Amino acid sequence: MVTEKDLSKLPDQPGVYLMHGRNDEIIYVGKARSLKNRVRQYFQPSHDEGLKKKQMVANIDYFEFIVTDSELEALILECNLIKEYRPKYNTMLRDDKTYPYIEVTLTEDYPRVLFSRRMKKNGSKFFGPFTSAGAVHDTVELVQKLYKIRTCNKKFPESFGKGRPCLNYHIGQCLGVCQGNVSKEEYGKNVAKVIQFLEGDYNDTLKDLQEKMLAASEEMDFEKAAIYRDLIESVEACAGRQKATQLDGEDRDIIAMARTAEDAVVQVFFIRGGKMIGREHFFINVRVDDKKEDLLEYFIKDYYTGTPFIPREIFVQFEIDEVELLEKWLTDKKGSRVYIRTPKRGDKEKLVELAAKNAQMVLDQDREKIKKEEGRTIGAMKEIAELLGLPGASRMEAYDISNISGFQSVGSMVVFEKGKPKRSDYRKFKIKTVEGPNDYASMHEVLTRRFSHGIEELEANGGVIEDSFTKFPDIIMMDGGKGQVHIAKQVLSELGLHIPVAGMVKDDHHRTRGLYFNDVELPIDTHSEGFKLITRLQDEAHRFAIEYHRSLRSKGQVHSFLDDIDGIGPKRRKALMKKYVSAEKMAQASIEDLMETEAMSKEAAENVYNYFHPVNSKGNDIQF
Repeated sequence: MVTEKDLSKLPDQPGVYLMHGRNDEIIYVGKARSLKNRVRQYFQPSHDEGLKKKQMVANIDYFEFIVTDSELEALILECNLIKEYRPKYNTMLRDDKTYPYIEVTLTEDYPRVLFSRRMKKNGSKFFGPFTSAGAVHDTVELVQKLYKIRTCNKKFPESFGKGRPCLNYHIGQCLGVCQGNVSKEEYGKNVAKVIQFLEGDYNDTLKDLQEKMLAASEEMDFEKAAIYRDLIESVEACAGRQKATQLDGEDRDIIAMARTAEDAVVQVFFIRGGKMIGREHFFINVRVDDKKEDLLEYFIKDYYTGTPFIPREIFVQFEIDEVELLEKWLTDKKGSRVYIRTPKRGDKEKLVELAAKNAQMVLDQDREKIKKEEGRTIGAMKEIAELLGLPGASRMEAYDISNISGFQSVGSMVVFEKGKPKRSDYRKFKIKTVEGPNDYASMHEVLTRRFSHGIEELEANGGVIEDSFTKFPDIIMMDGGKGQVHIAKQVLSELGLHIPVAGMVKDDHHRTRGLYFNDVELPIDTHSEGFKLITRLQDEAHRFAIEYHRSLRSKGQVHSFLDDIDGIGPKRRKALMKKYVSAEKMAQASIEDLMETEAMSKEAAENVYNYFHPVNSKGNDIQF
C-alpha cells in the first residue's frame, strides 16, 4: 500500500518509475520530467487519468524509481524496461517481428550476397528491411545467378585450389573463385553491379540480358535464349515489387492507424530511396480512454526500440505532444538527424491517408475473422444449448474409453470452453476396478472418480473453484446413446449432482447423427456450427483416449494377461493372439485346441487352459 511517506521520498528529478502489484510483479512503467510531481498525481483523488489508470492504481502495492540525468535518458530507459518486463497496463505491441535484409559482405576479398535477419555494424552493406522473406530469398538467388556471385563460405585467397569446385561452377552460375579463375578486381566489378541492382537501377541489367537473349536466338541457341528470357522476367518481377511513390529518394516510414474501443491496427509503409519496398501492420491492445495521439507515441517508442533501421523521416497521422523529445532520442539512436512530421497537404498527406485506409481494412478484416470464429465457437455453443432447451452453456466435457479386447482399458476426459478445446483441463484415467471388455463399467469408474475428486476438492477448498476437477461442466457429452447416458446419470445421481447429460448418437457409418437427451433423440442440422462443434468434441475425445492408450503400449506399460501365464513367451503369445483374436475365444478352447497353436507345448497349453478355468487354477479370479 502506497503511503504519504513513500511519496515524500520522490525526488524532483527526471527518471523512470515502476509500479508493482501485490505479487511483486511490475504492472506499469512510466517516465517523468519530475518524478515527485508525476508519481504523486496517480494517488490524488481529484486527479483523473482515465479508466485504465484508475484500474492500475487500485492494483499498485508499491513503487520504485530510477533517477536519470535527463528526460531523454528517462525515455530510453522506459522503452527498454517496457520491452523487458511487458507490464500489464502499458500499451504494447502484441507481436515482435524481425525483418529480413540483403547483406553484401564487402569486408571479404570476394564478397557474397546473403539473406540476413539483423543489420550489424560489421562492414557489410545492407539493403532493406523487406517485409517478405520469400522475396528476399528470390532476389538473393537472382543476383547470384545474374552476376555469378559465389555461395560458398570459404575464406579466400587462403582456400584457392583446395578441393573441387561446386555444382554452381559446373552449371555456369559461379566464376570459380575457389579455383583462382577470377581476379579480385574482375569479381569486384560484378559486386558493384549487384549493389547497383539492389539500389534499384535495373536498366543496365535488363539491357544486357536482352542483348544476350537476342544474340543467342540469332545463333540458334534457343536453350540459352530461354534462360536469358527467364532471367529478364525475374528482374522485371523484382523491379515491379519496388513501387514508386513519387517522392524524392529519401528513406521514410509512413505510420497511420485505425482503432475501435478495444483494438487498434498501426500500418507502416517502408519507403527506401524514394521507393516503397513494402508495408506491415501491427495490432496493439488499447483501452477505451487511450487517445489516438498517445497510441502513435506508444507505438513509435515500442517499435523503434527494437528495429535496427531508423529512417531519416517518419511521417505520422497525428501531431504528437513529445515530438521534439522523440526526435532527439531517435537522432541519438541513429547517429544522424531524424524528423517526425505530420504532412498537411500534397502527395505526402495522401500517402499517410493511404496507410490509414490500409490500417482500417486490416482492422475490418480482423473483425470479420473474429466474428466468424465466434460463430464457430460461442455461437455453436449457443445452438447446442438451444437444441437441448438450456438457458446457456459455456463448458462441455466429453468422455471416451479405449482398450484392446478389454486389455488395459483407459479413459479420457476432454474439455471445451466457449467452443474451444481447453487442453490444460484434459485428464487421463487408467481403469483400476474393471477387468475385461466392459465399456459401461469402465465409464462408470471414470465418471465416479472424476466427480468424486471434484466434490472432495471443493469441500477442501471451502467451495472455491481452483482447477479442472473443481469446475463442473454445463453439459456432459457421452460418446454413445441411451446406454452411456444412463451410466452418466446413474453416477450423478449417486453423487447428488444435477448436470445435463446428452449422448452423441452415431449412425451405421459411425457418423454423428443427433443428440440423445431426456430419453429422446434430437435431430440436428448437419450443416450447422453446433453440429460441427459436436463432431470436433467427439473426435477429440476419441483421439485423446487412443493417443493415451498408444503411449502406454509404446512405453511397454500395457500388460497382457498372457504375460502372467507360465511358459508363454513372446512367440507363443503372438501365436495365441493371432489364432484366437479375443480372450473370450481363447477361454472357450480345449487343451487339445490350444496345443494345435504354433510352437505350443502340452504343458503351456494346460497352463493357458487352467488360467481361464479357476476350478483347476491356483486362485486366479478372472471371469470372461
